[in-house]
Amino acid sequence: MSTCELCDSETGSRYLCGRHATKLAKSLAELPALYDEVGHCLVPRNSSWGQLVTTRAAAGPRSPINEDILDTINWGRAAEVMRLWRTDVRHARWPHRGTPPPGALAEDCRWLAMELDWIVANYPAAGDLAREVHELEVQARSIVGDPLPRVQRLGQCVAVTDDRGTVCGAVLTRLPNEPLGCHWCGAQYRTEQDLLLLEHYQPRESA
Repeated sequence: MSTCELCDSETGSRYLCGRHATKLAKSLAELPALYDEVGHCLVPRNSSWGQLVTTRAAAGPRSPINEDILDTINWGRAAEVMRLWRTDVRHARWPHRGTPPPGALAEDCRWLAMELDWIVANYPAAGDLAREVHELEVQARSIVGDPLPRVQRLGQCVAVTDDRGTVCGAVLTRLPNEPLGCHWCGAQYRTEQDLLLLEHYQPRESA
């Protein structure tokens, strides 16, 4: 039995659980538009990327943008990262094929999304791919002013998991407005009574 590389949920023989596979698909779909917007945020009006490179090399006042951010969060870096992932997945699935043909960030994200079922089921680095895509998304959203909602930590699961009275105890997390369930044992907390019991049976700190 395998567990998700991101949350330790049981997944059968897959590398990602259904929830994180869905999140990865969503991120791949949104990444190209996000980095287009990053470009608009970082490039001053009436300027081009070529002008920015010249500005950095010349003496005089600094560029009106944060050049450290430009070095680390830009369309070119995102495109390079996703191209490397596409190349590695392609090599893992079809070792006899060469490097994929040149393509833009949107094309590479779309290709990876189309291969996602195979990636989740067969690609050992699926968790690393998901983490890096998430990191690129968080960085982009930090520039465009649209941060991802923060995961809420809501205590420990109080579900009894066997006939000996063993309590699960896994940490319960969710995004705002998502249903609350335990990713480890599968218990669901849906009704007001469920939430009251969850609160009541939380471990108490000793005085």
